[in-house]
Amino acid sequence: MKSKTITTSAKPLGMYPHIKRVGDFIYVSGTSSRRPDNTHVGATMDENGNWNLDIKLQTEAVIRNIETLIKNMDASLEDVVDITTFLVDMKDFKGYNEIYGQFFDHNGPTRTTVAVHQLPHPNLLIEIKALVHKPL
Repeated sequence: MKSKTITTSAKPLGMYPHIKRVGDFIYVSGTSSRRPDNTHVGATMDENGNWNLDIKLQTEAVIRNIETLIKNMDASLEDVVDITTFLVDMKDFKGYNEIYGQFFDHNGPTRTTVAVHQLPHPNLLIEIKALVHKPL
């Protein structure tokens, strides 16, 4: 099995690769809007010290991060066959779905979306894992 950790992305928070190829399939670990410097797209602090979190900006950043990861395996978003999305709050589903639709249509990947109690950082509203089919 070939696995590859991408160094242009934020370092994984545990002992796992961002992506792993097994034959014609590429598995993408749960991906967030985290930048290489460990800040998060869609999370800004106001002058009072309160965090403002934006599901639309985070969704776009997550999908772009996935796109960057799989590009390192010569794949593209067109090769994604399955998506699992974790939302901290289903009230964000509409905004997430709107941005998701800018990248994928009814011919795109299958998809499951679930609500979770929390993600590894309090500024994260969303995490996505993906399965990609890209023949060698």
